[in-house]
Amino acid sequence: MVTISIYGLDQYVVGRYSKEHSANISSLLEVGEDDLVFYSPNAYVFHNGVEQTSWNTIVKVNAPEECEKLEDKVANYLIQTLKEFSIHLVVEFSYYYKHHRYEYVNKEYPRYISEENVVNAEDEEYQEGDEIYEGNMFEGFEEKYEEAHHHCDGEHCDCKHKH
Repeated sequence: MVTISIYGLDQYVVGRYSKEHSANISSLLEVGEDDLVFYSPNAYVFHNGVEQTSWNTIVKVNAPEECEKLEDKVANYLIQTLKEFSIHLVVEFSYYYKHHRYEYVNKEYPRYISEENVVNAEDEEYQEGDEIYEGNMFEGFEEKYEEAHHHCDGEHCDCKHKH
């Protein structure tokens, strides 16, 4: 499994990039497309207190140690194809021994969500003609809450409860 983490680019740019370039990158790394994933955290790159999104991008490639011999080609490809999205780029590689990687794949489900198997929750929950309640759904809540949580001894109480 190869994980390419991209910091300092918009998540949607990384998503589109992964769709358009996974086949080529997998080929350069000599791995199957199912062995390549991208990670794009909801985070920013900062320098000296100033946000650097799309100005300075950091790409980290974590791969099995046998991919090290392919590093130059992969780095060049990543730089050439990502430079349209960022002014400056840095690509860093780290490697692991395969025997240090563990995973669990649930055989009852597809390995990855794809455009063919994704479920759109909005389509299932909203039926044409359903109306959205636009009133105050908390109307009367405070009174009911006070009534349920009010404690008095019954004799010396100015509350409106029936004793």
